[in-house]
Amino acid sequence: MQNLTREEFHGKTYSLRMHEPDSDVFYRTIAELADRLVQQHPDSRQLLTRIQRLSRSKRSMKRLVRDGSDSQDGTLVATLKDELAVYTTNVQSHLRGLRLIDRWDRTLATSEEQYHLYMLEIELTNRLYSDRFRSSSRKFAFLPHCLRDLSADCRAAQRDIDFVCKGCTDECNVNHASKVLRLHGVKPYIWMSADLRGLLRNAKKEGDGLGVLGIACIPELVRGMRMCLKFDVPVVGVPLDANRCARWWGEFYPNAVNMNKLESLL
Repeated sequence: MQNLTREEFHGKTYSLRMHEPDSDVFYRTIAELADRLVQQHPDSRQLLTRIQRLSRSKRSMKRLVRDGSDSQDGTLVATLKDELAVYTTNVQSHLRGLRLIDRWDRTLATSEEQYHLYMLEIELTNRLYSDRFRSSSRKFAFLPHCLRDLSADCRAAQRDIDFVCKGCTDECNVNHASKVLRLHGVKPYIWMSADLRGLLRNAKKEGDGLGVLGIACIPELVRGMRMCLKFDVPVVGVPLDANRCARWWGEFYPNAVNMNKLESLL
């Protein structure tokens, strides 16, 4: 498993490690934050729906922040910023450097307020759907290829719906995650070509008990989790510790995912 020092590990827009050697502090922070919010809003599904609605409008969030609104939405956005801004210190510089054409890319143009809401959305979704996921008769996991050992010649092979890790090196985080997933009865795939929408559509139509686990950068993970829920497929997810792939940087850098968090969902 690849070990990266805290000085080496930073993302284009976010890092769940910051000045820590791993992302454990982040997961304690987001869990405690979710606990407080759920106490104030006992209907977790309603809270999740509210967060999803709020995160869709960057303009509204900017206005809430600029005007210092004391509404429920304004208080929520301000609270998340106070607690989570330490993990998104690079967002503003990234947004200022975007080419005009890239500003239309919803992923690349994710705002800082959206990142904070997405972090909470992932935590709440995991809480709401982890039991259904674990009890699913078929469980698939989709892992990003950017999590692999970049120093090795990857020998992943196409199997049924997508590529499968062949365990090339002990340093590969895809290999490490795949072994853990298999131990818990989850079939891991490296997401390269799978038609996720088609898979979910068929699962809903046939009622075949599919559950999905995703690992991806925060904006992509949220998009995938929402797609699963649209088709009533229980989903859980773990964000990459930072966004370090070629889509963000133009080249790949080693990445990691919190294995403690992954195992807690399984």
